[in-house]
Amino acid sequence: MTVLWGISFDATPVSGVVVEFVKTARLFHGHGHRVHLDLGYDVKADKNAFLRPYGDEAALFPEWVRLDRIDGIGEVPGYDQAFVAAVLRECVQKGAGESLLPRVEAVAEALSQLIVDKWRRLGVSLVMVENGTLPENIAYTKALYRAIDRYGRQNGLGRFVLWRDHDLMWQSEPGIRKYGDFPYPHTVAPVNSPHIQYLALHEEARRRTLAWAPGLRHIAVLPNTFTAQPAVVDDRNAGFRREHGVPEDSMLIARCTRIIPQKRIDRDIHLLAGLVGRVDCHLLVAGDTAESPGEQTRLRRLAESLGVRGRVVFSGRLAPHDADVGRPSGGGYSVRDLLAHADVVSFLTSYDYESFGNPIGEAIASGVPYLTTRYALYDTVYGDRGFRAPVMELTDGDLPTPAFIDAVADLLLDERLRRETARFNQTLGERHFGSGRAAEVLTALAMMPTGERTRLSVVIPVYNEAENLPAVLESLYGQRAGDGPMDRSLYEVVLVDNNSTDSTVDIARRFAAARPDLAVHIVREPEQGVACARRTGMEFAAARSRLRRRSGTGQRYYLVSADADCRVDPHWLWELFTAMESGKAAIGVCDYFYDAAHFARRPRLWSAVERTLRCRAVTFALFGGFPDGKGFAVDRDVYERVGGIELLYQLREGRFVNHLSDDWDFGIRVRASGEDIAYVPGSRVEINPRRIDHALDEVIRGRAYGSDGIIVMRDIRLAGPPEDCGRDLTEDEARQAWEFSVKDFVPKNTLLPVMLSPSLLDDDAVTAFFGASLAQRLGRRIAEIKDEMRLVDFTSIHSYKTPSYRLYFEFADELFSRLRATVGEDVGHAPPLPPCLRDVPADRFTEFVRYFCEDRESGEAHNYFGNGGVF
Repeated sequence: MTVLWGISFDATPVSGVVVEFVKTARLFHGHGHRVHLDLGYDVKADKNAFLRPYGDEAALFPEWVRLDRIDGIGEVPGYDQAFVAAVLRECVQKGAGESLLPRVEAVAEALSQLIVDKWRRLGVSLVMVENGTLPENIAYTKALYRAIDRYGRQNGLGRFVLWRDHDLMWQSEPGIRKYGDFPYPHTVAPVNSPHIQYLALHEEARRRTLAWAPGLRHIAVLPNTFTAQPAVVDDRNAGFRREHGVPEDSMLIARCTRIIPQKRIDRDIHLLAGLVGRVDCHLLVAGDTAESPGEQTRLRRLAESLGVRGRVVFSGRLAPHDADVGRPSGGGYSVRDLLAHADVVSFLTSYDYESFGNPIGEAIASGVPYLTTRYALYDTVYGDRGFRAPVMELTDGDLPTPAFIDAVADLLLDERLRRETARFNQTLGERHFGSGRAAEVLTALAMMPTGERTRLSVVIPVYNEAENLPAVLESLYGQRAGDGPMDRSLYEVVLVDNNSTDSTVDIARRFAAARPDLAVHIVREPEQGVACARRTGMEFAAARSRLRRRSGTGQRYYLVSADADCRVDPHWLWELFTAMESGKAAIGVCDYFYDAAHFARRPRLWSAVERTLRCRAVTFALFGGFPDGKGFAVDRDVYERVGGIELLYQLREGRFVNHLSDDWDFGIRVRASGEDIAYVPGSRVEINPRRIDHALDEVIRGRAYGSDGIIVMRDIRLAGPPEDCGRDLTEDEARQAWEFSVKDFVPKNTLLPVMLSPSLLDDDAVTAFFGASLAQRLGRRIAEIKDEMRLVDFTSIHSYKTPSYRLYFEFADELFSRLRATVGEDVGHAPPLPPCLRDVPADRFTEFVRYFCEDRESGEAHNYFGNGGVF
């Protein structure tokens, strides 16, 4: 299972930052990631938790979040709360403290080693850093950057870090210059890294980040997200008002906030005083009353002086809005419970203190109207998007004006207005801040652009290929162009792990770390099946190639399929690339061969294999052939235009499984679209003979991939040598194996190409192969069968099989005559007809061929032709 490591620089059990981490991590958890979260106690010196062990914090999180931390941090010499506080005070805020900087570097190096060790032990594949740019602990931030670089290089990882800053220096208490002056000389600025994708909450934060770190290339916008779900009163929270002393018939203004001066709760109390007399209402402030006791005392005295002391309720801290984060283990209420009872949400905050304004987003998602000040970033986040609310203009004064109080009163007294405002805002909020928005952004970010020079992505589906993979990867690394190595910046490798349980992925990671000059990407496909894995890899590569900067040269990009149990020749990729570049074909098909030495003591078996290969070479040269997953290249634009790899399903033992012929069916769709397929004989792939060795009995009987029209994938990697491995075939077995092989070959490789593209029959070389008379009759018969069967085209597997079988029987003797003339006399004559056709009257032969081939109940036609294509 892949592991996600998260670290929050907030250093609190639950905060808005931590809640946003859980929201995002939930998406990755749904894709199979195991989630670990470091709350950051070992980062911040001002939260009174530095190096404190975890207690019952885990109860505040979903069961799939495991609280964790870096081992051994408390043993790093000189790393303690006093040191961190001194660095913040002297170096960051005052711009002095030069004597502390050598200690900062030493601590950062020691921390980075511990971080890498922890990630390595867990097998971390994705890291999420929350608020890492805040300068409270520049030693830890430096350590994190070093660990990311070291771990990424060692494991050959791409952009595996999502670094998201919720608060930045210009957003977090700028009025008190907590972090010194711009450009914050001792703060660790974001750097370009091949391993990091930065995320900002909105465009303004992105702009300010780029002003501070010019040239930062990988920074995108991911807003905080909220699940649009109305907050409702139910049996569990029905007693909320009663328990907090709020009458059921009083209008309730909710304020969810920290109780500190910067939040300007005094404005809410003045607003309440202005409303009383016109509206029966209460104000409930949900926040930690112990954070700033002096501020709470001041607010209580203000309420008393304004005559609303009995209408102001301090509830204490409530669990966060998110349903499964922060709920106290003993029960209690959450922000959503408050919103279920609230008539309006207030956010009368300071102008220059807030960044995103989560309470507004929570109100929008919960279907509750809100009111706000026009704080510095309000328009950036909400106002410019058209959300509706009474807005207090701070240019009009520091406290609510009569006009603003009137607007709030109108909202509270008009139930229909509140309902329509909430409905409008919730619909708009779902579009801009819905949970699906995060999924869209993160999906795109997970596929970073390919290298500027890369022209080919080699996609390899893998499932438990630990034994074969090292040799396959080495053969890809050793690709050559002419007399020298092929430029490895021209191609990349995309391994698609299809639920391997052996060391396949570890081998790939070690290879990538040892060969950093060849880009190797490892992606996961949880649905079992080579078709699923191949499609995932192709679409991953295609999307990433689309994301890179346009070169404007009109260069083609190629998606290349390879097989994890086959080896490629040193010039395999270069021959394929140059052939595609020099021609107009949409697909380039490789030459497939076996090592004859493997069959040295099995001459009869080798004779059947070798004859099949010779037949294939002739028809591939003539028609271009069809792609096989073992090796082909396709123009990315054509791949996308025809819809890519299509997943087809069939029943096997009562369960739906992927159909095995995704590569073949894809080639048929490309051919039928009018595109050319080119055979590239210089691009050679050695087939692993295990598919013959481990299924020899099925090969002989033509059932290697199933029967009755069902083509199945099964794992042929048996433990130990197969029982029949090394034995040759008897003469009868050799004849039977060859007959099944050639019966599979002829319909698919000599008839199907001209069925899909009848214009091929006008080509001189094709006419020479068939002979003028046979070519003419084939063309006429193909049109007749297509019209008779009322087919639009032959691209579907159930559309091309029956017609190709019918043509085979009708023209078998002539087809084999042409194969003997072009391939060799040892091709022989057509195998015996099915017994049911042998006694059919000659004048009704074509009629009964149709009945035989279209009999879907028995599957006898499929069994006659078998699946001898295993050669």
